[in-house]
Amino acid sequence: MSTKTALATQEWLLEELMHIYRQHPERVQGALERALEGDEELRWAVVVRAYLEKRINLGKAAELLGMHELELRERFLALGIPLRVGPADVAEARAEVEAVRSWFREEEKEGTSSP
Repeated sequence: MSTKTALATQEWLLEELMHIYRQHPERVQGALERALEGDEELRWAVVVRAYLEKRINLGKAAELLGMHELELRERFLALGIPLRVGPADVAEARAEVEAVRSWFREEEKEGTSSP
């Protein structure tokens, strides 16, 4: 199969998955979650792209990657990924607050505490 044919097949498959997702999201959601859980590079690429496209903030990106926000900041800086510091709007501020709350809930479940 040529590269052009393979690409056309992949594009067709993605389009079909989007149609199914719009009508029955539960049918596609599990497969997408398994793909992201099973492929760390794919998860990283999806999250970093969403961050760079300003669809998620740093706190949400850290949550999706299972990292502390400070750890992700350091990694972004090391990789030359620009940081957006502070929320751009009220919705983003709320998302950051929820990400921090989620992180603290996870720490409490694990029985650790912050200094």
